[in-house]
Amino acid sequence: MSAYITPSQIAQRQLAYFEGKHVLVAGEAEDLFPVELSNHCASVTVFTTNYGYYRQLDACKSITSVFGAEFDQATEADLVLLYWPKAKAEAEYLLAMLMAKLGKGAEIVVVGENRSGVKSIEKMFQPYGLIKKYDSARRCSFYWGQCTQDVKPFNMQDWFKTYSVNYQEHSLIIKSLPGVFSHGEFDIGSALLLDSLPYLKGKVLDFGCGAGVIGSVMGILYPSIELEMCDISALAIESSKATLVANNLHGRVFASDVYSDCAADYQFIISNPPFHSGLDTSYSATEMLLSDAPKQLNKSGELLIVANSFLKYPPIIEQAFGNCDTLNKTNKFTIYYAQK
Repeated sequence: MSAYITPSQIAQRQLAYFEGKHVLVAGEAEDLFPVELSNHCASVTVFTTNYGYYRQLDACKSITSVFGAEFDQATEADLVLLYWPKAKAEAEYLLAMLMAKLGKGAEIVVVGENRSGVKSIEKMFQPYGLIKKYDSARRCSFYWGQCTQDVKPFNMQDWFKTYSVNYQEHSLIIKSLPGVFSHGEFDIGSALLLDSLPYLKGKVLDFGCGAGVIGSVMGILYPSIELEMCDISALAIESSKATLVANNLHGRVFASDVYSDCAADYQFIISNPPFHSGLDTSYSATEMLLSDAPKQLNKSGELLIVANSFLKYPPIIEQAFGNCDTLNKTNKFTIYYAQK
């Protein structure tokens, strides 16, 4: 059984495409295949919007890893290895950025699971040049192409989707980059969470902030709080920062792999936690969010989360805090509360 995800396994079968190249890896990469790749290439740089993956790669000295929402470093890269992301809009965003950066003549390899919609690359790449499928195995596809057209400059500001949400008598402007959790409307779970808030004071963390909806509403309702917002995604970080600015709010927004970069003196940790990792469902980050929360809270700190009602979170919260209350419940969502 390979330690690599299937898109990496199909790329591994085609190492000849990468020989001697300066490779820039981007997209939904999540294993150490780029380290193996560095044995066959002139250089390997990994650009990732996932802070957890960046931290994993940071110890690997044979490759350069870059974390951010935009790849704006000087680069010798002449070939992009794009792991197809789960959101098609994010693929469009990455293509526009990377083709603008590398320009005419750059080669591209795209790998992805067929169920992820990787076939969309055939149409999506047309403005840049030609691309063709050269291999398929284990329900994955391998495409190779080349940029043959002039590419217009990339400006991240053009990629923000702007919409407004209303909560109680407040109207907020939300700014969201492709691939960030936000539906262009108020998420029902988030609204239920906000409806259930106790009086907020002190240092408050919006964990998994996405486009910044929950944090912004809390900042408007409770202007005296010390607001912090974190997410594992660089696209979410930039979205939340832009949302705060759009609403004349202030808060510290930062990347964190669960609690890796968080403080340990919060009065409140408030979250609508994500439970999707790539195409698959993953609960491990949320379970760590819950079980380690007491370490991040001050002596009387409080935790509030909204979760799909079918998720078995109360035993984890109970074990961590010694208590777990249900503050609110619909047929789909439940609000759990615990105090240290």
